[in-house]
Amino acid sequence: MRTTSKTQCSLAAALALCLCIWGGQAHAQGGLRPEVGKPLQQAQELIRGGKYKEALGKVREADAVAGKSGNESLMIERMRIAAASGAGDVDTAARAFEAISASGGVPAADKIRMVESVAGGYYRAKEYAKAMQWYQRYFKEGGTSSANRTLMIQTQYLSGDFAGASKELMAEIQAAERNGVTPAEDRINLLMNAAVRQKDIAGETFALERLVSYYPKKEYWVALLSRMQRKPNFSDRLTLDTYRLSLATGSMVAANDFSEMTQLALQAGSTAEAKQVLDKGFAAGALGTGPEAARHKRLGDLVAKKVAEAQQAAAEEERQALAAKDGNDLVGIGMNLVYAGQKPKGLQLMQQGIAKGGLKRPEDAKLHLAIAQIIAGEGAMAQATLKTVTGADGTADMARLWSLYARRAKA
Repeated sequence: MRTTSKTQCSLAAALALCLCIWGGQAHAQGGLRPEVGKPLQQAQELIRGGKYKEALGKVREADAVAGKSGNESLMIERMRIAAASGAGDVDTAARAFEAISASGGVPAADKIRMVESVAGGYYRAKEYAKAMQWYQRYFKEGGTSSANRTLMIQTQYLSGDFAGASKELMAEIQAAERNGVTPAEDRINLLMNAAVRQKDIAGETFALERLVSYYPKKEYWVALLSRMQRKPNFSDRLTLDTYRLSLATGSMVAANDFSEMTQLALQAGSTAEAKQVLDKGFAAGALGTGPEAARHKRLGDLVAKKVAEAQQAAAEEERQALAAKDGNDLVGIGMNLVYAGQKPKGLQLMQQGIAKGGLKRPEDAKLHLAIAQIIAGEGAMAQATLKTVTGADGTADMARLWSLYARRAKA
């Protein structure tokens, strides 16, 4: 994690603060008795030289003096927190801060910086539960550092408070989006990991959808599509539409996926699409090699035959579809024409079919129209169509993911 420099800066700032306060307040409040002031002065020099453990010894020497005044005790604890922070003795630094805080004589800004130092010390010591508590205290005291908020979230995650980390990360990501800022990839990934640890499907999906929106890597699309297909209500009927999105995002690589998608497209009567999928599989080297090469060739022969048959029957099938009482065939024929390159006519027939009605699955028809509009380069029209798609069987989920893809493809 990229936090070492941040916590080192916090330490340096805390040490500088304590030493500055030592020099200023010791003089302003009339100085200290020699038996207290001398070892503290020596501790200051040791701290400046990076000899923190020796400095702690000098602080203890000053603390052993009897009859200390309130000011002397305060100066001892201030020097103790500086020396202990440098020495990595965070518990001692924390106790010193509590003593300083209880005195009531510390300005709010100084308290915040001391709390930051203790929190950073616990983080460096990998005592994440304590670090989390002190970072939370930092913000309660009025701290505002975004770097410290990042550290607090990391300590929540590392200490096992996944729910707390998720809440903070969700708020952070949503705030960035409201302000028109792209959320950081590592923050979204941390949210996804926290959601996975809690078996929070909604949180995981939220994170994955942000990842494909802002950082559309193949592995993110694979994970998101896999997550969607595992939903209990997701219909197997939508497998071809899932493959379509996988192919569009460049996340399809397996030979079995290319061959299965080809066969599903043939079954759907989308012969032009089947040929495109097969061609892409061969071009990518996924098909036509290895022990399944002969089967891939047979599939290619079948596709070629089906394409030829479809071309011969196209005019009659279109005539029958136009004369039919429902629009089911018009939607299918129109989509195939879009894949065949006849985009305007294909879209017109699909819209005509939807308007005619009597559809077996109206939501599927609207989803397919939107996909065809995306293929035809009509992104704005596709987004408008996708907003109308509903359904609790995965159709609305598919529409949302296609919308994410279309938005990113346009960008």
